[in-house]
Amino acid sequence: MIRNLAAQFYTYLSRIKSPSRNFLVSNKPKDELTIEEDAERKIGWLLKFFFAGTAVFVGSQFFPYMGDNLVQQSISLLQVKDPFFKRTGASRLTSFAVNDEKRMKVVELGGAQELVSMLEAAADEKTQVAALKALAALSQSDEAVGALHHAGAVSVIKATPDSLEEAEIKNYKSSLLKRFQELRYDS
Repeated sequence: MIRNLAAQFYTYLSRIKSPSRNFLVSNKPKDELTIEEDAERKIGWLLKFFFAGTAVFVGSQFFPYMGDNLVQQSISLLQVKDPFFKRTGASRLTSFAVNDEKRMKVVELGGAQELVSMLEAAADEKTQVAALKALAALSQSDEAVGALHHAGAVSVIKATPDSLEEAEIKNYKSSLLKRFQELRYDS
Protein backbone atom coordinates (compact mmCIF):
# COMPACT_ATOMS: atom_id res chain seq x y z
CA MET A 1 0.00 0.00 0.00
CA ILE A 2 2.81 2.42 0.86
CA ARG A 3 4.56 1.51 -2.40
CA ASN A 4 1.41 2.31 -4.37
CA LEU A 5 1.05 5.70 -2.69
CA ALA A 6 4.71 6.49 -3.30
CA ALA A 7 4.42 5.53 -6.97
CA GLN A 8 1.28 7.64 -7.42
CA PHE A 9 2.97 10.60 -5.71
CA TYR A 10 6.04 10.25 -7.93
CA THR A 11 3.95 10.21 -11.11
CA TYR A 12 2.00 13.24 -9.86
CA LEU A 13 5.24 15.16 -9.24
CA SER A 14 6.59 14.26 -12.67
CA ARG A 15 3.48 15.71 -14.35
CA ILE A 16 3.72 19.07 -12.57
CA LYS A 17 5.57 21.71 -14.53
CA SER A 18 8.49 23.48 -12.98
CA PRO A 19 7.24 26.43 -10.92
CA SER A 20 10.07 28.63 -12.17
CA ARG A 21 8.75 28.32 -15.73
CA ASN A 22 5.30 29.47 -14.65
CA PHE A 23 6.66 32.60 -13.01
CA LEU A 24 8.98 33.58 -15.82
CA VAL A 25 6.27 33.65 -18.45
CA SER A 26 3.70 36.33 -17.93
CA ASN A 27 0.75 37.54 -19.93
CA LYS A 28 1.18 41.14 -18.79
CA PRO A 29 2.27 43.82 -21.23
CA LYS A 30 5.79 45.23 -21.04
CA ASP A 31 4.59 48.58 -19.66
CA GLU A 32 3.03 46.93 -16.62
CA LEU A 33 6.25 45.00 -15.92
CA THR A 34 8.34 48.16 -15.94
CA ILE A 35 5.85 49.90 -13.65
CA GLU A 36 5.98 46.97 -11.24
CA GLU A 37 9.76 46.83 -11.39
CA ASP A 38 9.91 50.57 -10.76
CA ALA A 39 7.56 50.24 -7.79
CA GLU A 40 9.62 47.36 -6.36
CA ARG A 41 12.80 49.39 -6.74
CA LYS A 42 11.21 52.38 -4.96
CA ILE A 43 9.94 50.17 -2.16
CA GLY A 44 13.43 48.68 -1.85
CA TRP A 45 14.95 52.14 -1.45
CA LEU A 46 12.26 53.07 1.03
CA LEU A 47 13.08 50.01 3.13
CA LYS A 48 16.80 50.79 2.95
CA PHE A 49 16.17 54.35 4.16
CA PHE A 50 13.93 53.03 6.92
CA PHE A 51 16.60 50.60 8.16
CA ALA A 52 19.33 53.23 7.89
CA GLY A 53 17.18 55.69 9.85
CA THR A 54 16.54 53.07 12.49
CA ALA A 55 20.27 52.35 12.77
CA VAL A 56 21.05 56.07 13.15
CA PHE A 57 18.37 56.46 15.83
CA VAL A 58 19.55 53.43 17.81
CA GLY A 59 23.17 54.57 17.49
CA SER A 60 22.31 58.03 18.75
CA GLN A 61 20.74 56.46 21.80
CA PHE A 62 23.90 54.48 22.66
CA PHE A 63 26.70 56.90 21.81
CA PRO A 64 26.00 59.24 24.75
CA TYR A 65 26.98 56.36 27.03
CA MET A 66 30.52 56.51 25.73
CA GLY A 67 33.30 58.87 26.81
CA ASP A 68 32.87 60.99 29.93
CA ASN A 69 29.41 59.68 30.60
CA LEU A 70 30.74 56.11 30.57
CA VAL A 71 33.44 57.05 33.07
CA GLN A 72 30.88 58.72 35.33
CA GLN A 73 28.63 55.66 35.19
CA SER A 74 31.58 53.39 35.97
CA ILE A 75 32.47 55.51 38.99
CA SER A 76 28.83 55.35 40.08
CA LEU A 77 29.04 51.56 39.92
CA LEU A 78 31.87 51.69 42.47
CA GLN A 79 29.43 53.21 44.98
CA VAL A 80 26.91 50.35 44.78
CA LYS A 81 26.93 47.82 47.62
CA ASP A 82 26.91 44.74 45.38
CA PRO A 83 30.49 43.48 44.78
CA PHE A 84 29.67 42.39 41.22
CA PHE A 85 28.74 45.93 40.20
CA LYS A 86 31.84 47.29 41.94
CA ARG A 87 34.03 44.85 40.01
CA THR A 88 32.25 45.82 36.78
CA GLY A 89 32.89 49.52 37.41
CA ALA A 90 36.54 48.88 38.25
CA SER A 91 36.96 46.75 35.14
CA ARG A 92 35.46 49.51 32.99
CA LEU A 93 37.82 52.07 34.50
CA THR A 94 40.76 49.74 33.87
CA SER A 95 39.76 49.48 30.22
CA PHE A 96 39.26 53.22 29.94
CA ALA A 97 42.58 54.26 31.51
CA VAL A 98 44.78 53.72 28.46
CA ASN A 99 46.59 57.06 28.30
CA ASP A 100 47.44 59.93 30.66
CA GLU A 101 44.58 62.12 29.48
CA LYS A 102 41.98 59.45 30.17
CA ARG A 103 43.58 58.51 33.48
CA MET A 104 43.38 62.11 34.62
CA LYS A 105 39.75 62.24 33.50
CA VAL A 106 39.03 59.33 35.84
CA VAL A 107 40.85 61.16 38.65
CA GLU A 108 39.01 64.45 37.96
CA LEU A 109 35.64 62.69 38.13
CA GLY A 110 36.50 61.17 41.53
CA GLY A 111 37.46 57.69 40.38
CA ALA A 112 40.70 57.55 42.36
CA GLN A 113 38.96 58.21 45.67
CA GLU A 114 36.18 55.74 44.88
CA LEU A 115 38.66 53.00 43.94
CA VAL A 116 40.54 53.51 47.20
CA SER A 117 37.24 53.35 49.12
CA MET A 118 36.27 50.24 47.18
CA LEU A 119 39.56 48.54 48.04
CA GLU A 120 39.23 49.52 51.67
CA ALA A 121 35.70 48.09 51.95
CA ALA A 122 36.30 45.02 49.74
CA ALA A 123 35.23 41.85 51.51
CA ASP A 124 36.19 39.28 48.89
CA GLU A 125 39.39 38.71 46.97
CA LYS A 126 37.86 39.17 43.51
CA THR A 127 36.78 42.68 44.42
CA GLN A 128 40.23 43.43 45.83
CA VAL A 129 41.87 42.20 42.62
CA ALA A 130 39.55 44.35 40.48
CA ALA A 131 40.25 47.44 42.59
CA LEU A 132 44.01 46.86 42.62
CA LYS A 133 44.02 46.27 38.86
CA ALA A 134 42.19 49.57 38.27
CA LEU A 135 44.55 51.38 40.65
CA ALA A 136 47.52 49.88 38.77
CA ALA A 137 46.08 51.13 35.48
CA LEU A 138 45.69 54.63 36.94
CA SER A 139 49.17 54.58 38.47
CA GLN A 140 50.77 54.65 35.01
CA SER A 141 50.33 58.44 35.12
CA ASP A 142 52.48 60.48 37.51
CA GLU A 143 49.69 62.98 38.21
CA ALA A 144 47.27 60.15 38.94
CA VAL A 145 49.75 58.66 41.41
CA GLY A 146 49.74 61.99 43.24
CA ALA A 147 45.94 61.95 43.35
CA LEU A 148 45.98 58.37 44.62
CA HIS A 149 48.42 59.39 47.34
CA HIS A 150 46.14 62.25 48.41
CA ALA A 151 43.22 59.78 48.46
CA GLY A 152 45.11 57.64 50.99
CA ALA A 153 45.90 54.77 48.66
CA VAL A 154 49.29 53.90 50.17
CA SER A 155 47.94 52.99 53.60
CA VAL A 156 44.93 51.16 52.15
CA ILE A 157 47.13 49.14 49.78
CA LYS A 158 49.51 48.23 52.62
CA ALA A 159 46.54 47.21 54.79
CA THR A 160 45.11 44.91 52.11
CA PRO A 161 45.89 41.35 53.22
CA ASP A 162 47.83 39.04 50.90
CA SER A 163 46.00 35.97 49.69
CA LEU A 164 47.25 32.45 49.15
CA GLU A 165 44.66 31.80 46.41
CA GLU A 166 45.04 35.12 44.58
CA ALA A 167 48.67 35.75 43.65
CA GLU A 168 47.47 38.76 41.67
CA ILE A 169 46.80 40.65 44.90
CA LYS A 170 50.44 40.38 45.92
CA ASN A 171 51.65 41.31 42.42
CA TYR A 172 49.42 44.38 42.14
CA LYS A 173 50.27 45.49 45.70
CA SER A 174 54.00 45.24 45.12
CA SER A 175 53.86 47.04 41.76
CA LEU A 176 51.70 49.83 43.20
CA LEU A 177 53.88 50.29 46.28
CA LYS A 178 56.98 50.27 44.04
CA ARG A 179 55.38 52.97 41.88
CA PHE A 180 54.65 55.11 44.96
CA GLN A 181 58.28 54.67 46.09
CA GLU A 182 59.61 55.70 42.67
CA LEU A 183 57.69 58.97 42.90
CA ARG A 184 58.53 59.49 46.61
CA TYR A 185 54.92 59.02 47.84
CA ASP A 186 55.72 56.03 50.06
CA SER A 187 55.40 57.82 53.40
